[in-house]
Amino acid sequence: MDEAATADRSLADETYRSLLEEILSAQLSGGAVIQERRLALRLGVSRSPMRDALGRLEGQGLLVRNAKGVLTVKVITLADYLNSIAVRLLIEPSAAAQACNAISTETLQTLRGMLEAIDADPDPAPAFIWEFDDALHNGIASASGNRFLADIIGQMRRYTTIFERQRKLAQRKPGLADHQAILTALNERDGEAARSAMTLHLEHIRRNVLSTY
Repeated sequence: MDEAATADRSLADETYRSLLEEILSAQLSGGAVIQERRLALRLGVSRSPMRDALGRLEGQGLLVRNAKGVLTVKVITLADYLNSIAVRLLIEPSAAAQACNAISTETLQTLRGMLEAIDADPDPAPAFIWEFDDALHNGIASASGNRFLADIIGQMRRYTTIFERQRKLAQRKPGLADHQAILTALNERDGEAARSAMTLHLEHIRRNVLSTY
């Protein structure tokens, strides 16, 4: 691949990541119409990397065509959310158990430091809470050593994250005890404890959401 093609690929990747974060953070909310030219101007890119990024997001199901064929941000329904959590319950506890064999001490120390900072702060920034949540769950998925598990967990977490953030369902310190239990199990390299802690955490999330409806 020549330098120009590499630069184009890099710009398309950067554009994709920017748009994905805007969808995950609800800056681009469910049902919003995607205006390609306006987005390209705002992000300072040409329409080629923008089209590439939008195509990837559409392929992942985060952008959909409405009845008129207009590209919009997918609305994540409660049914979508619950189905995503159901899939996570099937595979993420196994990923947590497998991660005990490979997750690094350095990663665990970083996660522990982040969680302690959240616990010590009476009003932690929501962005930092989400950063920790991503670091924990994505770190476990990666450390599982199973790329297919990691890919599915990442996809399902995108749906659940969008739903929670768009509806502002996250508590000030969500899942603090659950996260502590997961980290303790990982630190002790106890696969069955990690499996149980992750299962309990996801079940708590599901119950908390259902209690708001």
